[in-house]
Amino acid sequence: MATKVLVVDDSSFFRRRVSEIVNQDDDLEVVGVAVNGQEAIDMAEKLKPQVITMDIEMPVMDGITAVRKIMATNPTPILMFSSLTHDGAKATLDALDAGALDFLPKRFEDIASKKEEAIKLLQLRVKTLGRRRLYKPLPRAVTARSAADAANPAGLRTTLASKTALNNRSQANNSAASSAQNVSSASAIRASGKKYKALLIGTSTGGPVALQKVLTAFPANYPHPILLIQHMPSAFTPAFASRLNSLCQITVKEAQNGDVLQPGWAYLAPGGMQLMVERHATFGRLKVIAGNAEMNYKPSVDITFASASKVFGGDVLAVVLTGMGADGREGARMLKAAGATIWAQDEASCVVYGMPQAVTAAGLSTHSIAIDSMAQSIIKETARG
Repeated sequence: MATKVLVVDDSSFFRRRVSEIVNQDDDLEVVGVAVNGQEAIDMAEKLKPQVITMDIEMPVMDGITAVRKIMATNPTPILMFSSLTHDGAKATLDALDAGALDFLPKRFEDIASKKEEAIKLLQLRVKTLGRRRLYKPLPRAVTARSAADAANPAGLRTTLASKTALNNRSQANNSAASSAQNVSSASAIRASGKKYKALLIGTSTGGPVALQKVLTAFPANYPHPILLIQHMPSAFTPAFASRLNSLCQITVKEAQNGDVLQPGWAYLAPGGMQLMVERHATFGRLKVIAGNAEMNYKPSVDITFASASKVFGGDVLAVVLTGMGADGREGARMLKAAGATIWAQDEASCVVYGMPQAVTAAGLSTHSIAIDSMAQSIIKETARG
């Protein structure tokens, strides 16, 4: 059965173009179009689409407000379309905070160099989000059945998340993946006592919200430098780094060529570039380069992880969070060979279980951890300076 899609945009040309692209795929079907946020809310209730594509700037009600209201009443995976400007970046990040799961540039030439590639990517993103199931928040009133869960929030999260996890459970039960221990609570992590020199985090789809959840829990005196590799356009990374810095106790900045790594600082890889580490003093120094034009990802998790393996060896905790594809797997393989520790986000809490699944299925990750437990698990493991 085709995934049902609602297209929301005040431009008749863009509504028609997106609808044509979506309907070209036999696995997708546009079931309705809306011209503003209020219509989107009404049609989400009436049509029950499995995915919504949403513009940001619209009359009557903007896309960000519409996302927030839809997620409160009829939670649905939402793909935002954004302009590649500073203001567009800030608005898109606000939409992700409101509950949208993913975004793409509104100009198709900004999605990919070739028209056919842009069309395929849009269809893939919509189909991927269509496999994600969201659920309404439970009412605050505690029923007799929910009393035990209310006393055990971790158990409640597990119950809700299991509905999603069951859909793809067979994939997680292969022999390689089963070697990773699933962790739903930070208390389940036993600190290894290992001394680290750096924390690396790679992510893609769903990453902005996941990174914000993790990094805002870190104390100002976190003892290691942190490298962040998020698949994101160049216009977005300055705004994203600035947002994280305003919310976190640690210092977050967009990485610049020549930055000397400092403990308690997080360095976000610039969009459109590659981030590498080179030897320098105690913690190392950053090298930002344009990289190979043939690389699928700029920045690439694989490239940063690989360079870190040569500088830090095994003194690294590398974490792969939610994201589409397998970027990070080969870099994690190099880190693992050097003795580093690799963790992955668990399937149930991922927006897209692609990148974490890749490292887990390859037998590289020792723990699959729920995003709500990730920050405290990292802090516990890397507390030693």
